[in-house]
Amino acid sequence: MYILGDIGNTETKIFLVSKNNKIIKKLTLSTRDINYTKLNKLFINLVVDYKKVKKILFCSVVPKSFNIIKKFLSKKARLKCYEVKDLNLKSLIKIKANYKQVGSDRLTNAISLVNNKNNFIILDFGTATTFDVLIKNVYSGGIIAPGVRLSLNTLSDKATLIPKIDLKKIKNVIGINTISAVRSGFFWGYAGLIDNIIYLIKKETRKSFNVIITGGFSDLFKKSIKTKVKQNKDITINGLIKISKLIK
Repeated sequence: MYILGDIGNTETKIFLVSKNNKIIKKLTLSTRDINYTKLNKLFINLVVDYKKVKKILFCSVVPKSFNIIKKFLSKKARLKCYEVKDLNLKSLIKIKANYKQVGSDRLTNAISLVNNKNNFIILDFGTATTFDVLIKNVYSGGIIAPGVRLSLNTLSDKATLIPKIDLKKIKNVIGINTISAVRSGFFWGYAGLIDNIIYLIKKETRKSFNVIITGGFSDLFKKSIKTKVKQNKDITINGLIKISKLIK
């Protein structure tokens, strides 16, 4: 069995995966709540026998949280706990962007899809809204825009008269009250942002792309933008499975 995980700014997802790449169990927790006591409690239900664990791999954008998990799992399983960038990824993908500054999660998503035939734009609705450009087997860079949820929360925190709002699909553009006005601004605003950035990527590269969307708000926007997209909620775990083959 393998323990594979994705440590994001908001959420951490940890998977127990079989040797034939089947997900056996999944654990989701708040990244800011990660501590040794909590892990000890949660992992009782995830791993029954640590002797059966052969590989441990995480992609992480929160070094402090990864170090806590690394210390915990290294002690429990008596194995080295790898972070994606600990491994030599050059055999899987060529990286044109600044390697040190590209998030491990973004590289993992790109590796999940990489082949020598197709071009991809990967749109991830996470804490930030990210666009990653994959041209055949080359990770060419990307775009980071404010995250939808983060932006919504910031607006309600900073503007006294704007309440906490759940973003929903809205038919009309012109709002008739504060809630519908904010929903319109965020829904149609992000729809326009997505379509425009994808258009600009195509214009700059002069190439066509398959557009893959993932993350929390991908359900909301998959049929609400002009661009044809395909949703893939398993892109990160599939990338981790692929990368885990590098661990001998």
